[in-house]
Amino acid sequence: MLHYKKLFRTIVTFIHTQKGVVTVSTDAIVQPSQPVSPESDRLVSLDVLRGFDMFCIIGLDSLFRGLTKISDTGPAAFLAEQFEHPGWEGFVFYDLIFPLFIFIIGVSLVFSLDKIIERHGKWDAHKRILRRFLLLFALAFLYDEGFSNMADENVLCGVMQRLAICYLITSLLYCHLKLRGLIIAAFAILIGYWFILTFIPHPDLAEVSMERGKNFIHYIDANIPPYGGSDPESLATTPCAIVSCLLGVFAAKLLQNRSIAEKKKVLYFVGAGIVMVLLGYAWSYQMPIIKRLWTPSYVMVSGGLSAILLGLFYLVIDIWKIRKWSLPFIWVGMNSLTIYLVVECLVDTRKLATYFVGGPIAEAFGRYGELLISATGLALCLLFLRFLYNRKIFIRV
Repeated sequence: MLHYKKLFRTIVTFIHTQKGVVTVSTDAIVQPSQPVSPESDRLVSLDVLRGFDMFCIIGLDSLFRGLTKISDTGPAAFLAEQFEHPGWEGFVFYDLIFPLFIFIIGVSLVFSLDKIIERHGKWDAHKRILRRFLLLFALAFLYDEGFSNMADENVLCGVMQRLAICYLITSLLYCHLKLRGLIIAAFAILIGYWFILTFIPHPDLAEVSMERGKNFIHYIDANIPPYGGSDPESLATTPCAIVSCLLGVFAAKLLQNRSIAEKKKVLYFVGAGIVMVLLGYAWSYQMPIIKRLWTPSYVMVSGGLSAILLGLFYLVIDIWKIRKWSLPFIWVGMNSLTIYLVVECLVDTRKLATYFVGGPIAEAFGRYGELLISATGLALCLLFLRFLYNRKIFIRV
C-alpha cells in the first residue's frame, strides 16, 4: 500500500512551469486551461459550481455531521441526514454530488473540445481524449492501491474510474454526433436501461426485482470477468451515468447559443430542471430512485437539480456579477481533482485538525468540540488551496 502511495505522490508532483503557471504536462479534464479570477469575463459560474460541489465532498459533510453532536433533532439532524446516502432507495442532497460533478464534466468538455477541433481538427481531439482518459484511469488505479488490492477489492471500477469512462464515451459521442444524435442517444440509453430493469428478471429469479443483487443489471456485472460486480460504481450501471454527462453537454450548447438572452437561459435551466425533477419523482413510483443502480429516475432528478444549480450560479456569478463571496469556491474548483486525491488518499485532514484543536481544546468546547475539529479540517483544506491558487499552481489531469 505504501509503495503505491509513494508512486502516486511522485506522479502528482511531476509538474513543470510555463508562463508563470505550474501544471502537470497534460490539459484539464474538468478544469479550465487558464487560471480564473472573479473579475474575468469567462464563464466563472462553472468554476464556482465545480468548487461548490467539491467543497461538499472535502468537508461540508463532516461539518454537518458535527452538528448532530450539538443536537440530534430538528434542523441539525435534518442537515446531517442530507449527507448520509440512503441504504438503497431514496434521494438526499449527498446523492446529487457525484452526478453534479459528471454533469459539470459534460459542460466543460464542450468548451474544451470545440477549441481543439477548431484549431487542430478532430484527430488531435481524439488523441487528447484518449490521453486524458488513460491518465485519469491510471491515477484512479493507483488511488485504489493498484495490483496490491486486486485480491481483496476490484480496482477497475470506482468514482474516478467512472469519471474517466463518462468523459471518454461522452467526448467521443460529441465528436461524432450532432445535437439531435446526442439527444437520441441519451433517450435510447434511458429507455433501454429502463426496459432491462423493468422486464428482464435475474436468471435465478422467477420475477423482476430491483433489489440489490437480484436485478438483471447486477447479474451482468457479476458475469464480467475479472470484475465480478463488487463495486457500487459498477460497469453495467455506467450507461445512465453517461446520460448524466450528456445532460451537461446539452447545458453547454444552451450556454453557447448567442441568439438566446442570458436571463432567458436561466429561465430555461430552472424551468427544465423543475420539469425533470417532477418527472423523475413521478417515474420513481414505477422505477425507484436508486443511486447504486443509477436508475433513469435518478438521472432525471439529479440532472434536473444540476440544471437548476447551474442556472442559479450563472445568474448570480456571470449575469449579476456578484462574485466576491465565490473566491473560496474558485480555489477549490481550480484544483478540484488535486484536493480530492489529497483528502481521500494522502492526508487525513481530520487527524491533522486534531493536532491543532483536539484533546483539551476540543474537550473545553464540550458538545461543540466535534464541530470545531471538522471546521478546522475544512479550513486547512481551504488554506492549502488558497496557497496553490495564489502561486498559480494548478495540478490537472
